[in-house]
Amino acid sequence: SYEGSIPFTRSTMIPTLQVLWVGPSMPGLAADPYGPFELRACASLDDAAQMLREARFDAVVLPAADAAAAQALCRWTALSQALLDAAVLVEGPALDVELALRLIDLGAQDVLGEAPGGRALRLAVQRKQLERAARKAYATDLSTGLPNHAQLLEHMTHLLALREREPAPMALLVLRIEGLGAASATLGPEAANVLRRKAAVRLRAGLRASDVVAAIGADSFAVLLAWIDASSAAAHVADKLARSLRQPIGVAGREQRLAVAVGVADYPLHGRAAEELLRVALGQCAAAHATTLGGGSARAGAANDE
Repeated sequence: SYEGSIPFTRSTMIPTLQVLWVGPSMPGLAADPYGPFELRACASLDDAAQMLREARFDAVVLPAADAAAAQALCRWTALSQALLDAAVLVEGPALDVELALRLIDLGAQDVLGEAPGGRALRLAVQRKQLERAARKAYATDLSTGLPNHAQLLEHMTHLLALREREPAPMALLVLRIEGLGAASATLGPEAANVLRRKAAVRLRAGLRASDVVAAIGADSFAVLLAWIDASSAAAHVADKLARSLRQPIGVAGREQRLAVAVGVADYPLHGRAAEELLRVALGQCAAAHATTLGGGSARAGAANDE
């Protein structure tokens, strides 16, 4: 061997994957050749939502033993947060094609007939990383023309660096929309895309030129308020945007109504890093979303801390 060469070892070349496993049982992956893995387990989706607010995971494994469980996953308030950062795999041995495809459309990496092993976990995370790199290269959400998740984080990072030199309050809002899935089921996926684009236009119309609107998921948008006087200003904007989105939107000759949940993260109160602020806003949005399933809107976060 050449003097001074670095040996190829698993410990230096293959990173440990952080995996959140939801369900009654978790396999042992300590000796799996696709490791190393660090697994954390929880029994329920409520517990998983709390853990997602507290830590970042590379992969999340979710159970869907039957159709009812799969539908509950589709409505799970923390699904958007899980899909944003992690490779989500669904264990659904009895799911029909329609439900499996629905979960894939929402952003799941795979729907498996059995508990995923190390190979499935490692490859799903790798695909997620490649998808994230591809989105970053394009910098925009192709459906709406808005900045995407990667572009939002890059913009926030630059702005936060400026804030460290010139302190000033700012805020990040996350808005999750309920109703796009129903529009897709009744009017078709293209109508749902039109509805999503019209929602994006309403958001942009309700903000200043200095504010940034980004598409961060199939049913979620983020709004970066670059300049605010106080946290109460962020709460006011959140309520105004929610009211705007609640107004009927015409699509395919029909009036469609949307329910909206909003999460608010204030800088510097809730963090000084882009991903930290986004995670707080997503967690607050997930908590608020539980109150919107019957319609209307809700807001959580800094606006409720007054």
